[in-house]
Amino acid sequence: TTVELLTTGVDVPCVRNIVFFKYVRSPIAFYQMVGRGTRIDAPTNKLMFRVYDYTDATRLFGETFTTEPIRPRKRPEGPEPEPPEPPEPPERPILVEGFDVRITDAGRYIVTMVDGKAAPVTVEEYKQQLAARLVEEAPTLDTFRARWIVPPERRELLGRLPDAGRSAFLVRALEEMTEYDLYDVLAELGYGLAPRTREGRAEAFLYKHADWLSTLPQGTTATLKALAEQFARAGTDGLENPEVFQTPEVIRAGGLAALKVIGKPADVLRATKERMFAA
Repeated sequence: TTVELLTTGVDVPCVRNIVFFKYVRSPIAFYQMVGRGTRIDAPTNKLMFRVYDYTDATRLFGETFTTEPIRPRKRPEGPEPEPPEPPEPPERPILVEGFDVRITDAGRYIVTMVDGKAAPVTVEEYKQQLAARLVEEAPTLDTFRARWIVPPERRELLGRLPDAGRSAFLVRALEEMTEYDLYDVLAELGYGLAPRTREGRAEAFLYKHADWLSTLPQGTTATLKALAEQFARAGTDGLENPEVFQTPEVIRAGGLAALKVIGKPADVLRATKERMFAA
């Protein structure tokens, strides 16, 4: 049931769990909520109840109910003062990448599973947990890059991160990094790499590896440049999408046939990704 019902005398003798997700300041309200769990309920064999406290509400145990007497205010002379502005409504939870994110005066919190229970965790703490798990799976940036360019290994790596890989998408959304590939989001978080936008990484690839591109056949170079444009638009997923070779830009550049000139297209694509993510 809700805290509002718990403070208005709702009759629920069978309640077994009192959970505090909402901040409570009034000792009276706190004891009213806790008191709902103190009743024995013979039909359900209820002899005890539990309190789960995520907002430090139990600090109110032992607080007195007394308040300072209200002193009558003297009516000020002159015109009536303007009424104060109504307070802004409290921030409501927002849904980001399937996660319940709460924004309060104390900071931003993510409601996630901790030891098998839903609990609020600060965004910074969540990022630290993600970074620690990432480095545990891939101790160095080179190891991370090597695993990232191989699709099955990348999927396995993401699956081992908190919340089955959804954590990386959540951090990207919270940090307003939608213009960045997940590679750069995680590389910054785990290894301190200065992140590049997808467009910036594609441009760096063309600039830093211009000598390598110049040694390739003209059609192959044009195709790889077209693939770099696809990365700038959609990142790793766009570069590895089988439909990428059906896009007009890649077809005009030469497509698969242009890559086959220098070897297996999969090998050429892998060499391209190695240089792309090292740029």
